Amino acid sequence: MEEKPQVARTQVGIVGAGPAGLVLALLLRRRGIESIVIETRSRAYCEQRIRAGVLEHGTVGLLEENGVGERMRREGLVHHGIYLRFAGRSHHIDFPALTGKTITVYGQHEVVKDLIAAHVADGAALHFEVGDVRIEGIDGERPVIRYRDGSGAEHEVACDFVAGCDGFHGISRDAIPAGVLRIYERVYPFAWLGILSESPPVCEELIYAHHARGFALFSQRSPAVQRMYLQCAPDEDLGEWPDERIWRELQRRLEGDDAPNLVPGAIVQKGVTAMRSFVVEPMQHGRLFLAGDAAHIVPPTGAKGMNLAVADVAVLARALEAFYGNGDTAALDAYSSTCLQRVWRAERFSWWMTSMLHRMDADPFGERLQLAELDYVTSSRAASQSLAENYVGLPLPV
Repeated sequence: MEEKPQVARTQVGIVGAGPAGLVLALLLRRRGIESIVIETRSRAYCEQRIRAGVLEHGTVGLLEENGVGERMRREGLVHHGIYLRFAGRSHHIDFPALTGKTITVYGQHEVVKDLIAAHVADGAALHFEVGDVRIEGIDGERPVIRYRDGSGAEHEVACDFVAGCDGFHGISRDAIPAGVLRIYERVYPFAWLGILSESPPVCEELIYAHHARGFALFSQRSPAVQRMYLQCAPDEDLGEWPDERIWRELQRRLEGDDAPNLVPGAIVQKGVTAMRSFVVEPMQHGRLFLAGDAAHIVPPTGAKGMNLAVADVAVLARALEAFYGNGDTAALDAYSSTCLQRVWRAERFSWWMTSMLHRMDADPFGERLQLAELDYVTSSRAASQSLAENYVGLPLPV
C-alpha cells in the first residue's frame, strides 16, 4: 500500500534557502506570518558557498533592522567608495560625498550563516537536503509543495502562496505554464577568473581596472582574505592558470604610475564565473511569486545580485502583510511590476559598468570610447554621482 504523505499547513511555502528565501522567511516571521522553507542542498553547502560580497546601504539597513546585523557590523568592511583605474591611474568615487551613503563588504555565505542561525534560534521551519520537489496548484487558492526528505518519506506543504527563491537552476520558474513567461537574455563573450587568496589588501577600497589586456577587479573578503578577478574566456581552462601566472597577470593589469602594492599569497580557491543578463516577465503567476535569481541574473560588475534578491522579498513581504492584515491584494497584484522597475534599472547599471570596463575583442575605436567614458565619469560630479547612487543602491520600495 502506498504510504500517505506527511502533510503540513502554512501560509507561505518558500522553495530555496539562499538569501532571498531566508530573508523572506525572516521578514514574514517579524510580521507574524507563518512560512516553511525547503532546500535541496545541505546546510553546510548553503553556508559555505562563496558568492557576492557587496551589500548596498539599504540591504545593510534591512538586515540590521530585523536583528541579523550584529556580526555583519562587527566583521563587515565598510567602504566609502571605489576606484576606477584606467590609463595607468586610479580615480576615487567618493560615495559619502556624492550620496551620503556607504557599502559594506560581507560575504553572501556569511549573511546566509547569520540568517540560518536566526531561524534555528527562533525554531522556524527550515528543511535541508530534500528531493523530488514539485509545486502544484498555483492557479488555485491552495497551492501545494511536495518533496521527499532524506529518508525518502513523502511530504506535502499546503499553503496560501509559494515563493520561488531557488535560483536560476531551480524548479520554481518551470512550474509556471509554458507561454506565460517572456525571457530577456544577453550572454557576454567573456567571463571572470576569480580567486580567493590569503594575502593583504591591495587597497582600502575596491579597484575596477580597465586595461588593454582585459578587466580586473580587486576586492576584499576580510583583512586577511582577498577576492580578485581577471577577465578571461568563458571556456577558460583553469589548468592553464597556475598561481604564478595569475599573480603576474593581476600585476600587469594594475601597472601605472600609482600602481597599488600587490602582495601575492596562497590562492585557496579558483573558479570561472560566466557573465550574463537574464530577466523573466512577469515575476508572478497565480499564487507563485519568483524572487532573486529565479527571476533575474545580472553580471557581477555592478554588485547587484544579492541586493536585488533582498529588494524582491522586501516587496513581497510587505504585499503579504497587506493581504493578511486587511485582505488587500493590490500590492500582491503589483509585485512583478514593482520589482521589475528596480530589476531593469539594475540590469542597465550592470550592463553599463560591464561595457565600460571590459575589453571587447580587438576594437581600437571601442576602447577609445571606453576611455572617454571613464574620463567623463571620473571628471564630472554629475556622472560620478550617477554611478555612486546606483552602486550604493536605490532606496528600497516602500
